[in-house]
Amino acid sequence: MSGPRILFVVDAGAKVGGGHVMRSLTLAGALEAQGAACAFMGPPAVSEVLETFAPEAKRLAAASTEPRDLAAAIGAETFDAMVFDHYGLGARDHRAMGQGRPVLVIDDLADRPLGADLILDAGPERTAEDYQPLIPEGARLLLGPAFAPVRPEFAALREPALAWRGEPVQRILVAMGLTDLDGVTARVVERLRPRIGDIGLDIVLGAAAPSLPGLAKIARRDPRLALHVDTTHMARLTAEADLGVGAPGSSTWERCTLGLPSMLIVLADNQKPAARALAEREAALVMDLAAPDFDAAFDRTLMRLTTDRQLRRQLAGRSAELCDGEGAPRTAAVFLEMIAARAG
Repeated sequence: MSGPRILFVVDAGAKVGGGHVMRSLTLAGALEAQGAACAFMGPPAVSEVLETFAPEAKRLAAASTEPRDLAAAIGAETFDAMVFDHYGLGARDHRAMGQGRPVLVIDDLADRPLGADLILDAGPERTAEDYQPLIPEGARLLLGPAFAPVRPEFAALREPALAWRGEPVQRILVAMGLTDLDGVTARVVERLRPRIGDIGLDIVLGAAAPSLPGLAKIARRDPRLALHVDTTHMARLTAEADLGVGAPGSSTWERCTLGLPSMLIVLADNQKPAARALAEREAALVMDLAAPDFDAAFDRTLMRLTTDRQLRRQLAGRSAELCDGEGAPRTAAVFLEMIAARAG
């Protein structure tokens, strides 16, 4: 007997980025490793990310992210369960599209009713009380970084990466998100360049990132810069880096899995709770891009990290304690058990 067929309804675009697609792809991979068959549906931006990172993935095209267009795209397709990673959809949409099938919602916000049987929120600060008024009776919660969907190649590199954290800084990984919100990557790189001596910069960008044209010109005359466009080698780049500069989104758990000492730059309000929790656990150094003293705070933090070996080791250890990179198979096992119980 073949495994269950699972449809992922996912959002992506300039405002929401590509993180929804990447973490959903990771969970889909774990589900397929345990016997399921997965397909994706979303607006054209989702297909663009899939074409780059998982061209073999089955997909259904939707005209837009509007619920009626998403529902229409399902059409006559048949699925045994649904996964939603889409902040614009709530309980009514989940129930309408789920049509009684088991539903998993991946969320970070806890800001709206959810029509889910299973909710995954990897935020380190999240509690069951946050969701109790928002979910159906009997719904199950998977909370915290232990369930964060991290690609398996990160867990595979965890042990060797952790073994040498704290060594002198030779490479800094700059990964502010594939969509490069408001060209933030260029701003970060320009802040770094005069202050890092001969340290190399690995800069990760999407092909449509607004910072890419300008950084490509700089890279031609500054040999310290290496641009990685739509890279499929994030695990290796993260393992080989000595410091990371990124936003507190889903890639946070990739950095934690490999214990990369990191400066986290908050780009949006919904990132603040996770960033605050990481700072309180001394697992990262955090700053807010919108703060009036951002540039000075950035310079101070960079100086501390590049000169204080003990601080780097502490950040590596504390961040690695938060996430071991095995969240996707854990979540997949729970969801498949739920699907099997419903089918039985």
